Parts: sequence; C-alpha cells; structure tokens
Amino acid sequence: MEKPPPFSVLNRADQLTRLKSEKYDLIIIGGGITGAGIALDAASRGLKTCLVEKNDFASGTSNKSTKLIHGGLRYLKQFEIGLVKESGRERAIVHKLAPHLVIPEKMLLPLTKEGTYGAFLTSIGLKVYDVLANVEGEDRRKMLDKQETLDLEPLLSEDTLLGGGYYSEYRTDDARLTIELLKMAGHYGAQVINYCKMTGFLYSEKNKVNGIECLDHNSGERFTINSKRLVSAAGPWVDLLRKKDGPLNKKHLYLTKGVHLVFPFQKLPVKQSIYFDVPDGRMLFAIPRGRVTYVGTTDTPYTSSLERVVVTKDDINYIIQAINNTFKTSTVTVKDVASTWAGLRPLIHEESTSPSEVSRKDEIFVSQRGLISIAGGKLTGYRKMAQRVIEKVLDTMKAKDKTDLKKSITRNIALTIPSLNNVDEVTIYKKELSKKLQDIGIKDAYEVDYLVTTYGKQTDLILDKLKELTNKDPNKKLIRAELWFCINYEMMNSLTDFFVRRTGRLYFNIESVITYKNLILEDCIKTFQWDKKRIENEIATLDLLIEDATTFYDEEVSS
Repeated sequence: MEKPPPFSVLNRADQLTRLKSEKYDLIIIGGGITGAGIALDAASRGLKTCLVEKNDFASGTSNKSTKLIHGGLRYLKQFEIGLVKESGRERAIVHKLAPHLVIPEKMLLPLTKEGTYGAFLTSIGLKVYDVLANVEGEDRRKMLDKQETLDLEPLLSEDTLLGGGYYSEYRTDDARLTIELLKMAGHYGAQVINYCKMTGFLYSEKNKVNGIECLDHNSGERFTINSKRLVSAAGPWVDLLRKKDGPLNKKHLYLTKGVHLVFPFQKLPVKQSIYFDVPDGRMLFAIPRGRVTYVGTTDTPYTSSLERVVVTKDDINYIIQAINNTFKTSTVTVKDVASTWAGLRPLIHEESTSPSEVSRKDEIFVSQRGLISIAGGKLTGYRKMAQRVIEKVLDTMKAKDKTDLKKSITRNIALTIPSLNNVDEVTIYKKELSKKLQDIGIKDAYEVDYLVTTYGKQTDLILDKLKELTNKDPNKKLIRAELWFCINYEMMNSLTDFFVRRTGRLYFNIESVITYKNLILEDCIKTFQWDKKRIENEIATLDLLIEDATTFYDEEVSS
C-alpha cells in the first residue's frame, strides 16, 4: 500500500489560520463522501487543496445512505451495466483500503411467487453481477431451493417462498468512511474545515471563478480563500451553488428521499442481510447490525426542506407493511421502532426524462465561468467519481503546472493510521481488544465490534486515554475517551457531531445518547469553553435530532 506522510490531526484552529493565508490549486465545496474523495485524490497527486463544509462533515446525504458498499444489483434492471461494473469492482478496492470499516456481508435475495425476480432471471442476473464485479471463490452467487433459503432465514414466509439467491456485498458506516477519507487527505497536506459556509464566489477580471467568500460559524468571522479552480460537491445543494454562479442548463437535480427504520434485533432477528420485494415492485434491505436490525430504503420524490428531512407516517407505514408481508413469523409495529433516519439522493434529471428513468450515474457540469460541479452517483463509486473530477480539473491547467503531479494513487492508500490490512488482522485485533476490555470491566462483546468497526486500530489511542480518567464506571470512561479522540483527531465541534457522525449512536444505540448526553456535554463545556447561549443551542439541537429520529410526522417540513 502507498505509505502516507507522517501522522497528523485535524486541528480546526490550525486549519483556519492556513486557509486565510494561502492560495490553493483547488477549492472543494462540500464535505460529504464525494468532496472527501476528491480532496484525497487531489492532495495525494500533489495539488494544493482545501475543502470547506457549511455544517459538519458527512452531515447530508453521506450520513443517510443504506450504509452498503454494494454493486447495485437493481441497476441491472435498468441496463446500467457500466454503473454496476464500476460499483462492483470498487467494492473490493474500498474493502482492501479499510477492512475494519467495509465489512463483507452475505446477502439473501428471497424469490417469491409474486416477486420482482424469477429464479431464472435472478440466476442470470447474479451471474452477470459476479462477472462484472470480478467476484471469485466463496463470494460467488449461489442459487438456493426453498428449504435452503428457509434454513438461512427462518423468519421468511413459507407460503409464498420459492427459493433464493445468495451473494456477497459489503456493509459500512458512510459517515465514518467520509471522515477517514478527510483525515487521510489531511495527512497528504489538504486543509479541511467544517462549519465554514461558502457565502459567495470571487471572480477574476476575465470573469472566471478564482475564490470564495466564507463565514466561520464558530466565530462569525468572514474571510476569503483564493484558488483558480473550484469544485462544488455539495450534494442536494449543488443546484443552489450553480445558480449563484449562473443559469442552469437543461440538466438539474432531481431529489428523492430515502428512509430507514431501526428495530431492536430481538424484534426482527434476521440471521443475515436480506434484499426483499415490496408489493409495488420496489426492493428493501433488512440488515442486522450489532444490537439492531435496520430496514430501508424508500425512494420518493422530494421538494421540501433541504435542511431538515423527516420521516412521515406514510414512510413508516410503507416499510412496516413491507416487513410484515415478507417476514411472517416476526410481526413489527410502529411501537417497535427504536430510531430512524431520512436523507436525500441528488440525482440528475433532464427535461425530456421521466422521473422513473432518472439515472443513478454521476455527472460533471462546467459553467461558463469555470465552476466544476458534480452530482449524482453512489457511495460505492466515490473514488472513481473523484478521479473523473480531478481529470476535469487537470484539463484546465497548463502543461508546465502539471509536471510534478502524480497519477491517482488512491487505489493503494489505506484509510487509517495505523491500518488493519485484511480480515484476518481485523479478527486478531478484535480478540486482543476483547481481552483488554474485559480487564477493565467491559464484558459486552458488542463494544468490541463497535469500537473496531468505528475506529479500527485507532482504538488503541482511546484505550490509552481511558487509563487517565477517574470515573468508577468503565463505560463512562470509555465514552469520555471516545469523545477526547473525536475532539482531538477528528474536528468534532458539537454534541451532534459526536452522537451522529462520529459514533452513529443516534441511529444504532439511541439509548446511549440519552444516557450519556449530559456527561458528554460536561466534557465539551470544559474543552470548548462554551458559553450559556452555546450550551442552550447544543442541547436544543441534539434534542430536536432525537425527536426527529423517534417521531413520525404527518407531512414533510416545508422549505
């Protein structure tokens, strides 16, 4: 693997100081998975790079996906062969770069009497899927009869089941993947900053973009950043920035909403991930994760607030009906939902295209004044999307300015320092960590899996800090040590950064948010010296997120 520069941390004060004083080869607007991927690709090639995000990193679409690094089997139905091929092959690459974070996951596709997929077409489709993705050995698809399928998943309804397809995908944490990419971009010299809003573009005498005006949300300070090249990777906000720069062309964003419901595992104890039919012809995933099983996603047109996307009663009824239609031996109700999340997909729409034909492909737009924008695409394809954007950036540069730049090397850059290099190393490290946690009084096996899949071998830093803390309860010491790590190494700036993006607790362990929020608040007050107004805002924001994760609304929040 490519050896990164010496270890460094994302220190917000240092990043801000440098942003205000240096001139860059490239400014990236948007700190989601796409922007993070572009930042790493650019910085590792030798481009002087900065990235600004108006909220927290991964606070938009990149924290609201189904959290799968997958090839997109359903896109075969739309004959998007190129998209499936690229996504399928990228799965294995991203797994190699972060095997603790991108985890092999067997997927069961039940075949039913009234289902979308028949046995013959499923067999052919999964075979094509394997060929496109270069899948080998035990990961290749298997076709199962009815009894073999029930043996794998006894919760399925026997009445309609015909058999199943069994194939391989990968599970991840989308926000953690984004943050690790940004940290690695920092190792290669990129400056990245959150809670820094781009408020306007700067233009040269030739009317070409050459910088941005910014507002630091923490201090209220305004400043400018200069660069000859700008990329907008702002997800659902891409069109808003394009309009700031000039008129849109015929293509524009088409937003759809995706909703996921989280259940305690005992309420929906699936034995592995399931990709199952909904009567209207769509498909949903049911994915076990630690103490929970989550189910999603919906895919409905969206025109309401970009800043607050909520789960409606229609959303939840749709998913629950689909679950109970498929898993006859495990009936769930609204009362069983522990948490939820809802997010937006920024797809590309043309005036001549119907909504059902909207592609999941990414697309790059270059404005007359030089703003490069990218939208669409999938979590799985972030690395290839970044390469395409950087190639477009390089097209704008003179030959002499590109002499010292490398070709893309992100295929070989491990995403954490120190890294775990394969599944065997992850397994060994989990065993070592289990012994260490038991020695300090933490015996829940869930904590081992949680720490390794969240931080990888960086967990060692957390355990070293834990030794300095004096709480009698080892679980309190552990979460305080996690907080210390996220503040000092990952530019954590708020309670919601910690409970949502850095740890995923709001979705997958919401009880821990309620249990520890005051403890975490106390440490944040001491560390950041928050005043009374900031404390009130932090509490109110976290409480609203908890409410949105556990409340089902009659209608969307208006724009």
